[in-house]
Formats: sequence, C-alpha cells, structure tokens
Amino acid sequence: MQRDCQIVIMAGGIGSRFWPMSTPDFPKQFIDVMGVGRSLIQLTVDRLKPVCPVKNMWVVTNEKYTGIVKEQIPELPADNILAEPEPRNTAPCIAYACWKIQRQHSDANIVVTPSDALVIQTTEYQRVINRALDYTADKESIVTIGIKPGRPETGYGYIATAGPASADGIFKVKAFKEKPDLDTARKYLAAGNYYWNAGIFVWNINTIIKAIRTFQPMLAGIMDRMARSFYTSQEKEAVSKLFPTCEKISIDYAVMERSREIYMISGEFGWSDLGSWGSLRTLLPQDQNGNAKVGKNIRMYECQNCIVHTGDENKVVVQGLNGYIVAEKHGQLLVCSLSEEQRIKEFGK
Repeated sequence: MQRDCQIVIMAGGIGSRFWPMSTPDFPKQFIDVMGVGRSLIQLTVDRLKPVCPVKNMWVVTNEKYTGIVKEQIPELPADNILAEPEPRNTAPCIAYACWKIQRQHSDANIVVTPSDALVIQTTEYQRVINRALDYTADKESIVTIGIKPGRPETGYGYIATAGPASADGIFKVKAFKEKPDLDTARKYLAAGNYYWNAGIFVWNINTIIKAIRTFQPMLAGIMDRMARSFYTSQEKEAVSKLFPTCEKISIDYAVMERSREIYMISGEFGWSDLGSWGSLRTLLPQDQNGNAKVGKNIRMYECQNCIVHTGDENKVVVQGLNGYIVAEKHGQLLVCSLSEEQRIKEFGK
C-alpha cells in the first residue's frame, strides 16, 4: 500500500545521567555510545531508512543542537530540522512537528521516536513499525510500542494492556503508568500484562491533531498561531515568541492518558533506552568477569562488573574495582559505584 509516511525524531534531551560522556553542549544522542562509529541519532536514522526515506524524516531538537544535527545527518533537508527555543517536554515538541508536517502532508502517517534508544534486531523493529503504520492508516487510533519486560525495571514507564491481543496481535491499552518503585515493578512483571513504554507512537496526522485539539486546546491554539508562519521567513521569530508559552507537559499526560482509542503492539527487538551507565554495560560485550569497555586502549586487572568508557585517552589502566563506572570525556573524569549511579545527575552539575 502506498502511503505518505513521515518520521519525527525527538532529539532535545541533555542526557544528564551519562555525564561526563554526555553534556548539555553535546548530549548522548549525538555520541557514539556503543563504540561502533555511529552516534545514537545516526543509528536511529539508519534503522528507519527501510521504513521511509530521510527526506521524510524530521528532527525536533534544541536550537543550540541544529548544527550538530546538520553535521551528523547531512542528507536531512534543512526545513526538516525543527529548533525549539527552549525545552517544553514532549507534547509541544510533537505538536510542533505534526502541525508543520500537516501543512504539506495533509494525510501523512506519522512515527514518533526518541533519538537516543538502542535497538539490536533492526529487521524485527522495522516489521513492527510497518505493522503499526498499516493499522493506523485508515483508523482514528493511536498505536504505541510496548517492550516485554525481562526484569523489574524502575527506570522506565509502563503500559498496562486490557486483556489478550486481538488476532492480528494488537492490544487495547488500559493505562499508562509512571516509573514504579521496585516492589511495584515486581508486581508488574508477575502480572504479565505490563510492558515497558518505549516512547514510540504511530498515528495518522489528523488523529493526533484532533486529539490535541480535544484534550489540549490551549496547546492547539498556540500551534495554530505558529503555523501561519511555517515555511516562511517569519517562522523562526514566531516559534521563538510562541513556543516558550506552551505548558511543559509530556505527550503521555497530554493525550495518551485521556484518549480511548489507544492500542499497543508488543516489540521484542532488543530495545534499551540507554538511560544509564548500568543499562549500557548490559548491552556491550563483556569479558568473563562482567567488564564492558569502550575506548582505544583499556587494560583491566582484577576487576569485575565494571564499565569503562574513555573516548579521548590513549591508555587507561584500571585495577581492583568491582561494580564501578570509569568514564572520561574532554578532561572530565568520573569514578562512581554502579549502585550509586542515580546520583550522577548531581555530580555533573
């Protein structure tokens, strides 16, 4: 089926849990976190190319990162880089992209995805995304991708499904849940109908604009005013003036928790939101002692369950550590116990 597919990549975060590798000037979505020669946003674009061409992709990012986006995705049209004058969370970010896309693509089918997640099995990922696009093309439904949990994770939000899947593998969504404490996460895992929220959404453009008009009329009003300037020389000025007046609100709160026509497809394609050093360690190759490393010349002696990430150093030697993060970037060094990594946000300030 021929369809007008457009992809919105959200790339405005600052990745503060990955200091010192990720900084407000150069956050993790633009970094080769895995040591594979491609940044996370480049890997995101690479795996979506079989779904739709790069000319149909849009990146919403902070205005100070637009130069990095141009450099890392040179084939992306300049008009498709949407610069936020300041962060207002995901609902205004997504609304800006959808209102702009609709001006030239009045019946587009949209995929919204973060720029900083990792997917191991890209072919399965593409199959799931295409399945969601097919489902939403002719329905006023929103589809999200849920990841079957493998552990009681407290760092992700969850999606609760209502009953078993339909014959075509589509679940009705019962509720979106905030990041739980460990006890609650264990209950979710045992229940069997809770999935990690990957922050990936698929919809027809008219469905999401109608939903935002219904549930967030003030946001819709701001977008209508901004839209008058789209694709003109006045756009930058209008966005700078109006976008900061949007309420800071996530798309989950703004629309998902209020809408009735929300469905989920289960994705089992080796997904991680790479939210922390600990999650990165589980995805990198490990030696027989559970150590993972990314860098030119890293030597480890009598170490266990560590992650060492040193992009700039010619030689790093680590001895006698158990369960530690050792990370260096641009002359800033972090040595921190993995069990205390939630404090890194504070350390990096």
